[in-house]
Amino acid sequence: MLSGGERSEEGQPACTMKFRPCIDLHAGKVKQIVGSTLTDDKKNALASASSEVSCTNFQTDKPASDYASMYARDKLTGGHVIMLGSGNVDAAKSALEAYPDGLQVGGGITCDNAQEWLGYGASHVIVTSHVFRSGTIDWDRLTKLVGLIGKDRLVLDLSCRRKASDADGPYYVVTDRWQTYTEVEVNQATLEKLSGYCDEFLVHGVENEGKKCGILEDLVELLGKYSPLPCTYAGGVKGLEDLDRVKELGNGKVDLTIGSALDCFGGDIKYDEVVSWHRRENP
Repeated sequence: MLSGGERSEEGQPACTMKFRPCIDLHAGKVKQIVGSTLTDDKKNALASASSEVSCTNFQTDKPASDYASMYARDKLTGGHVIMLGSGNVDAAKSALEAYPDGLQVGGGITCDNAQEWLGYGASHVIVTSHVFRSGTIDWDRLTKLVGLIGKDRLVLDLSCRRKASDADGPYYVVTDRWQTYTEVEVNQATLEKLSGYCDEFLVHGVENEGKKCGILEDLVELLGKYSPLPCTYAGGVKGLEDLDRVKELGNGKVDLTIGSALDCFGGDIKYDEVVSWHRRENP
């Protein structure tokens, strides 16, 4: 099975930074959005996990499977397919079919459907709201999920933001389309404790996600210093130089996802140059 979280011979995470590709789906289409503008459709949320966005950077009719095939061609592993709300199942399945065991999938994953998505070809399932609820970690659900699929097939999404009232305070895990704060801080203790229940962490810096305004350097540094597991950061990349910056701040241990800034998603950074950077770092 292909996995983004390669290990050294001693079983520890290999400190070679990688570029991790992404496919974000909304209403069945590949999109790039400003993360902090994604909200629940309150009328339909309970029934369908529907969502709305107020700021879309990019949208295309190009199918998700085409992006997945491109990532497979370029041998990029450990990327993710994220379903933002309802109406994305068919598109997500098509991407997994195009690149079996090469992509992780997230968005609405629960104990009831995690095994099903692995069966569709996902290397891992990505989980946030099912486990982080009522402001804290639901250890019973997390333990059940690990029992069903094994920790080696689970990625915990610790996407986070600071509270508006404390601009220099800690980062808190956020759920429900990144609009609901939990009381779970992203810190050394949280990373160490959760590392016993999953294979990797995925962390979106929500305030910068989709804005191409620069990475959250202190968050990348925190992840590089304290995460015992492979970890992928996403949010705010604006130039090719951010790859080197993340490598430096994360001590080579934090991988990077680039979305809106890539030319294949309407941005200015050339996808082919990012792939070339990745190949130099991972010969």
